[in-house]
Amino acid sequence: MPWLAYGTVSIVWGSTYLAIAVALESFTTYGMVAVRFGAASLLTLTLGRLLREPLPALRELPHLFWVGTLLLGICNALVVWSEQHVSSGVAAVLCAMSPAFVGLLTMREEPLGARGWIGTGVGLTGVVILVAPSPGHSIDLRGVGAILVATFLWAVGTLHHRRHVHSKSVLTNAGLEMLAAAVIGLVVAPLTGGFVKGIPTHKAALAVAYLALFGSCLAYTAFGFLTKAWHPVRAGTFAYLNPVIAVFLGTLLIGERFDARMGLGMAVILGGVALVQYRATGD
Repeated sequence: MPWLAYGTVSIVWGSTYLAIAVALESFTTYGMVAVRFGAASLLTLTLGRLLREPLPALRELPHLFWVGTLLLGICNALVVWSEQHVSSGVAAVLCAMSPAFVGLLTMREEPLGARGWIGTGVGLTGVVILVAPSPGHSIDLRGVGAILVATFLWAVGTLHHRRHVHSKSVLTNAGLEMLAAAVIGLVVAPLTGGFVKGIPTHKAALAVAYLALFGSCLAYTAFGFLTKAWHPVRAGTFAYLNPVIAVFLGTLLIGERFDARMGLGMAVILGGVALVQYRATGD
């Protein structure tokens, strides 16, 4: 089950960067947050009730709402906003910083070990190769800065969930966290340009539906399970695989830039994932 969850998060979240780029044709940042997580929370909570999951303890509710606010209401919104300034592939690559932040935040209580740190370093080297400036190509620093803030806060929220949420009701937990983000979207969207930029196109509407059903209901629930099943740094290496999917889809479907240097960077990233996973197989 952990490997199934890992594969789901790696592949599905890798594809969501493209879906976000398409949805931005019609939706504002917080309009997308409101619609995506509003629909996803209703679906996930309904499924949790149908499966008769036990409700989380009352003392866990503030933690669930805080994690939902941090991961989805803030971090996800920052990534969505950043894709107005950087390509979907570059956004996915920069989000690969999250396992390193988790490692730094947990290094005292859960040492990563030599091989784990080497793997993390190799993965980050691949990130550097991917985003390094080259002739005729530059990256908007506003988008880069927003994603780096998002990845750090994602690490903080992931660790908070792991330490303070002990309920095994994976669907209900995810649904409540997404509900918190949806409420934030409903409040903030009218203050930041509304929900849509015009009449939504069919492509944009389908993209948001995909984000709600697959990116949120399926992958976010799988992520919640994964953070309990594996060491947080090991679980976080899905962020090293997301760029491979994102760059491939962005290049194939919307003509985003791809060259040999990016191919080398992705190969190095995969090498880092292998080292971290090999180190963590005994955890």
